Amino acid sequence: MTARASAPAVGVVLLLLVGLGLGSVVAAGADAVAAGAGVDLAADAGGGDAPSPIALSLRLDGDAITLTHEAGASLSVADLRLVVAVDGRELRHQPPVPFFAARGFRAGPTGPFNVAGDGVWSAGESASFRLASTNAPGLAPGRTVSVTVVVEGRTVGSIRGMV
Repeated sequence: MTARASAPAVGVVLLLLVGLGLGSVVAAGADAVAAGAGVDLAADAGGGDAPSPIALSLRLDGDAITLTHEAGASLSVADLRLVVAVDGRELRHQPPVPFFAARGFRAGPTGPFNVAGDGVWSAGESASFRLASTNAPGLAPGRTVSVTVVVEGRTVGSIRGMV
């Protein structure tokens, strides 16, 4: 009977090894996906006050660009910078959020991008701004628009859509 008692112990050790192996494969895969998306997991895991990535959605309607903060930490609008590009070319005038009237944009952005907002962009909130005809390149059907959200010099979100 002593020979049979070692079989369960060997089985447990093998299951632990298989679990550890699968865990390292998943971790390596997550790191590869994050690197492909431009997210540095090692920097994010370090803690501190480093900004966390957020999930965004984008709606393009005429000259209006609407961003929705879908998930992630709330952001102080005063600390963020938006970089908008059309077909790979950055706009001549970037939106200086928060603002009410700014060169290259129609007055009255909505949501947290408006200077009258509460200054915090939280998950579930939408914010929009409209390009003026004095900004270039302009929005037109078939053009690709990309918006990158930067906090403290780090990209926390990026999205692309077609007009």
